[in-house]
Amino acid sequence: MPVSLSIKNVPDEVAAKLRRRAKTHRRSLQGELLAIVEEAALTPEELTPAGLKAYVDSLGLRTENDSVLAIRMDRDGR
Repeated sequence: MPVSLSIKNVPDEVAAKLRRRAKTHRRSLQGELLAIVEEAALTPEELTPAGLKAYVDSLGLRTENDSVLAIRMDRDGR
């Protein structure tokens, strides 16, 4: 079930910028706010160097050719 959220005490200049942004994207203010919240909530967290290394290690890539093959397989699978 969807949840209703509200933001109180929004400064006038922020509200005005949000309205302009919504108009630019051809959305209602509510639609623009939802798009902003969705983007923030669904964007993966920034990887740290250690996190990136762990991810690469998890792929099992050992040589440059392994990397090329993995990229080609990913590209061809789209």
